[in-house]
Amino acid sequence: MVFVPDLLSQASAQGALDVGAWLASLEGQFSTEEVALIRHSVDFAAPCYAGSLEITTVPVLHHVLGVASILVGMSMDAETIAATVLHACPEYLPGWKEKLQQAFSPQIVALVEGFARMEQIQSFSRPDIGRTKDRKKDSEAQQAQVESMRKMLLAMVEDIRVVLIKLADRVETLRSLAGAPEDEQLRIAEEAKTIYAPLANRLGVWHIKWELEDLSLRFLEPKLYKEIAKLLAEKRVGREQYIKEVLEILQQQLQSAGIQADMMGRPKHIYSIVNKMRRKQLSFNELYDVRAVRILVDDVKDCYAVLGLIHNLWQPIPKEFDDYIARPKSNNYRSLHTVVIGPRNLPLEIQIRTHEMHYHSELGVAAHWRYKEGGRADSKFDDKIVWLRQILEWRQEVSDDGGNAGHFRNEMFQDKVYVLTPQGKVVDLPRGATPVDFAYIVHTDLGHRTRGAKVDGSIVPLNYKLQNGQRVEILAAKQGGPSRDWLNPNLGYLQSSRARAKVRHWFRYQNFEEDVAQGRLRLDKELHRLGAVDVNLEKIAQKLHYPKLEELLAAIGRGEIGEHQITQAVQSELPAKPEQDVPFLLKSGGDTDSSGVLVEGVGNLMTYMAKCCKPAPPDAIIGYVTRGRGVTIHRQACPFIKRLPEEKHDRLLATQWGNRQEKLAGVDIDIEAYDRQGLLRDISDLFARERVNVTQVRTQSRNNQARMSFSIEIADLEQLARLLALLRQVPSVNSAQRHL
Repeated sequence: MVFVPDLLSQASAQGALDVGAWLASLEGQFSTEEVALIRHSVDFAAPCYAGSLEITTVPVLHHVLGVASILVGMSMDAETIAATVLHACPEYLPGWKEKLQQAFSPQIVALVEGFARMEQIQSFSRPDIGRTKDRKKDSEAQQAQVESMRKMLLAMVEDIRVVLIKLADRVETLRSLAGAPEDEQLRIAEEAKTIYAPLANRLGVWHIKWELEDLSLRFLEPKLYKEIAKLLAEKRVGREQYIKEVLEILQQQLQSAGIQADMMGRPKHIYSIVNKMRRKQLSFNELYDVRAVRILVDDVKDCYAVLGLIHNLWQPIPKEFDDYIARPKSNNYRSLHTVVIGPRNLPLEIQIRTHEMHYHSELGVAAHWRYKEGGRADSKFDDKIVWLRQILEWRQEVSDDGGNAGHFRNEMFQDKVYVLTPQGKVVDLPRGATPVDFAYIVHTDLGHRTRGAKVDGSIVPLNYKLQNGQRVEILAAKQGGPSRDWLNPNLGYLQSSRARAKVRHWFRYQNFEEDVAQGRLRLDKELHRLGAVDVNLEKIAQKLHYPKLEELLAAIGRGEIGEHQITQAVQSELPAKPEQDVPFLLKSGGDTDSSGVLVEGVGNLMTYMAKCCKPAPPDAIIGYVTRGRGVTIHRQACPFIKRLPEEKHDRLLATQWGNRQEKLAGVDIDIEAYDRQGLLRDISDLFARERVNVTQVRTQSRNNQARMSFSIEIADLEQLARLLALLRQVPSVNSAQRHL
């Protein structure tokens, strides 16, 4: 990895800067044409920034070159570096867009424009993140608003390099934040901690994340920061001597095993130390990872070979081992972590990874198009953005009740649009949402009274399609209700099903009294037909999930509750009638019905496959004579049969499989797996290859673990056994078995 020397330290207190030396330092990393492009951007920007200072009192040119240096160290392309040098032009150069278009490529102008838009949105929306003098934790509502802000910033950019420029800009600002007023120090540091450090984490740019966290802690909790920094400094000499001793031992062992490796002490991050002390309620001296070593090898098999060597050399500490290679983190971080009792009986943390894993752990998303032989950004850049958007969402935010969470994650941002209220609150809406949808999200009454809307200060029609980052203001009447036109899908007033339901609800309750009267007449008529004049109507309402009888009557009057539902609810409240046995005759021989089941001693009876156990050939089966529905076929091991009372055993009939004429049997299978992108697709592909028909799918994902249930149709148990064996070979699948 190549990092540009910190030539910016050559700047004097007056802001003098040796730009020529800075440009010369780029020649080893960029081609002559690329250096010329960056030089052109500096020559263009220098007059624009002349005499201007950042809020930190640092000259603007000094600041933008510092930001550019960070991105050079991340091996970003020349276009990104040039755009970074120019990123402050919108603030200092009138007519900046036209002037940039005349001097630079459309890609560079787009990057500068994307950065300017992020800055504008952030100035509109300063989330109230709950900063108080005693630094209490934010409320859930405030945390949700900050999270919405992060997601909007990511959703509104078309080129992810804009976000990387913004992150580097924040790091450079924090480095010189001591020169800013105290209230600005707290605001900027809090934004870095709550908005930008989590963004860097999701992108996988960890060295940016760590610096944002450490520098923000320096201003938010200066006393604690200095205390931990002092403890680290006091133990530094002893720790470095200890690490040197460990590295010598490891070097000798690895050479004996013929393993090539690079080793170094792992840097300490004050913010992570503070978090671990608070989370585990430990003192500084009780932390395991204050002494830590990182080992880099050539391939994955060497990672595990080194791990085995270390565990043979020193005793591992239980529950302190993590295999992030076999099971990477959601941001694709991969490494082996272990803690052992090292020399002098001191705990020692060791991280083991390949060079490629290490490069990714340092640069994250940036590494994907820069790792291969140090090459330039390739033609797959757009694919990397798609990949990025697949990992941005937290797993706990994805509801899995539909069974296709993997597909929904792939298009998460394409299905959302993020807009701002006049007060700067972020509101997320479905893609294609209108100002009317927005109004109903803010408040139901505001939605009912909506008569017009402004977007970014301009009047727009109510069926206008909102875009990411726009400010929306609703013009409402003092009184009134929605228009029936809003429910017409061809007019495009409503995209949100939630808003549409609220409009329907409003119209539904305009004639409430009339609906109640009509519903009472229909209910009385049905009760008279059933002979249930004394039934408790309040219980009927509760059984149909209506808290009040009047609401049930109104629903019946509107036609939402049918006669069949009323009949079922009423009959459940009627006294049970004495059960009468259904006589049946036993005769010799047997008969095979259309289901292919031979019922011994009984002819011409309809048989049904039990839904509780779903028998399939060649399961051992048994028949149970029901009252009014013929014979139900169960597996002999079915819990229903095992729990059957003794007095009902005379209803059991010996049965066996007859000639089913190639008919299929339905069975349920359960799968447990480590959740990952594409898991459901891989399993579906397997079903397709094996020509297995899937009739129902149910999935649930929690804590990276997926539980899936499939209802399928098979010819026999031999086919089922083969299918289960193949499912267990699918990557990430832990178990696959028939539902018991």
